[in-house]
Amino acid sequence: MAASTSKQEQDRPIRDDPPSDSESDSSKDDEGWNDVEEEDEDTQEVISLLDDRVFPDVISMLAYCKEKHSFDFLGVRQKLQLDFHGCVKLVNFIRQRVHEGLPVSEDISLADISDDAYLKPVLDDDAVIIGLFDLPELTPPEAAESGDNAALVNDLLKRNAELQEQLASVMLQHENYQVAVSKTLDERWGDSGADDAIKGQATNGVIIREDESQYYWDSYAGVDIHETMLKDTIRTDAYRDFIYNNKHLFAGKTVLDIGCGTGILSMFCARAGAARVIAVDASEIIVKARENIYRAGLSSTITTLHGKMEEVVLPVEQVDIIVSEWMGYCLLFEAMLPSVLFARDKYLAPGGLMVPSHSNMWVAPVADPVWVAENGETFWADVYGFDMGVMAKGIYDETRVLYWPRDKVCGAPSAFKMLDLYTTTAADLNFTAPYASKLTQDIDAVDGFLIWFDTFFSPEASEAMKAEGAKHAVPDDAVAAEWIIDSNGKRDQDRVAFTTGPFGDDTHWKQGLLHCDPHLGEKKGEDGKVISEAKQQRKQGDEVRGEITFAAAEDNARALVIKASWDEGRMRQKWALS
Repeated sequence: MAASTSKQEQDRPIRDDPPSDSESDSSKDDEGWNDVEEEDEDTQEVISLLDDRVFPDVISMLAYCKEKHSFDFLGVRQKLQLDFHGCVKLVNFIRQRVHEGLPVSEDISLADISDDAYLKPVLDDDAVIIGLFDLPELTPPEAAESGDNAALVNDLLKRNAELQEQLASVMLQHENYQVAVSKTLDERWGDSGADDAIKGQATNGVIIREDESQYYWDSYAGVDIHETMLKDTIRTDAYRDFIYNNKHLFAGKTVLDIGCGTGILSMFCARAGAARVIAVDASEIIVKARENIYRAGLSSTITTLHGKMEEVVLPVEQVDIIVSEWMGYCLLFEAMLPSVLFARDKYLAPGGLMVPSHSNMWVAPVADPVWVAENGETFWADVYGFDMGVMAKGIYDETRVLYWPRDKVCGAPSAFKMLDLYTTTAADLNFTAPYASKLTQDIDAVDGFLIWFDTFFSPEASEAMKAEGAKHAVPDDAVAAEWIIDSNGKRDQDRVAFTTGPFGDDTHWKQGLLHCDPHLGEKKGEDGKVISEAKQQRKQGDEVRGEITFAAAEDNARALVIKASWDEGRMRQKWALS
């Protein structure tokens, strides 16, 4: 999840490295936001009494509750003639009922809120209670009985008009800002020279992509996908173990959790001693995350923000640690990593920590004629006696996500791309890289290539890893199972790493199979028989080498196009992952 801006660029710490083009653009765009942000820096979010909507002040929130939920807080206050403490009780009475899933109506009596327990806030640092001082004066009972509420109504109408003007101004500025952010993201996903896999409509030299992201946010709003990820103990234990084994790194720090989902990583960080955790998610799952955090008693430490990382406004200028579970199938599917890199460039303090810190991508040739017969053209040629060959059309064009048996990997794994989260840029995610693998067994043909990744959690920040003799550096060819072992052959408890490959325990990421088309390089021999170079027999020790390309799909920036070449470039094929 794997997928937060509007912060003043001039407040960033000075860095030695020159700003990127995207940073320069963002800085220019932010200039128009200075006045708005300066006014809002010390303003707390006002959360609706009846749902999770957020407002700039109490008056507009109460107007929303009246219009949306037919609950007139001011009317109830007037009817019961509540003073400040009575209003505090009323707020907490309502919040408690909403928390327990009980209905809230205007039929509330003094007896309902007589218990002094309602003086204790249900929501920590509830801005509504502070905002009670801004409510209009109560109308005397006599005037209320005579129906003379004109003054109250006029005050509310006047205040509402003022708020509408402010809202219209802010929305206009926000729309302009979104256009700037979209342009910046398009530039970040621009052509990096990876063949012709990335194409788009060019406008003034900028590649415009259609980012069909709504389906992505919607897919993470349900429970099933989060249950699957939480039950992936290889994944979840890795984050927990790194955070809990390195509590000294988190104690007293400010942490940003990008794509927080259920809030599990944020809660790990809070329990490890973080002073403040900011959890961001654009999906509606954030509503359940807030409840999870509340039930864990961590609401005072964890702040949740609903929105895209590039659009939300953080309540801090910098964070000490960024934690995110951004990895997708074949590592880069879903394109969440650019949001993490954006946050790193904008918010991570010098010497800050990225969790995880590195990911290494692997490829290996595979051969399994039985699997090919059961899942390729042979299967569709005879289905219960019917020829369904038409169904086989396109089966070699898609990346298959599956668990592949380790004994059917016929060549040595080849590391082809290391992503250092401290230095990687969004442009680096579109690339072409070489690979080479020696066969470990005789095979009739290379039936495909298997893609997976290893992920590393180094307890050392970027500068420390660059130092000579760095204890926790991650080499470009690092293997997860080997990297966690120290020089004495013992398990290094400070280091955490896991693999999604066929030689480790299963994870929900599985592996990506690039199924080779057996018809590649087909030609007729002298005897008239069809000969295919793709079905060439190979011996143990033979080398399979070539290049592999990753690029965002031109019609969907969250999808992938993967290309591979082998046999000195004579064999070439591409696959979609969408």
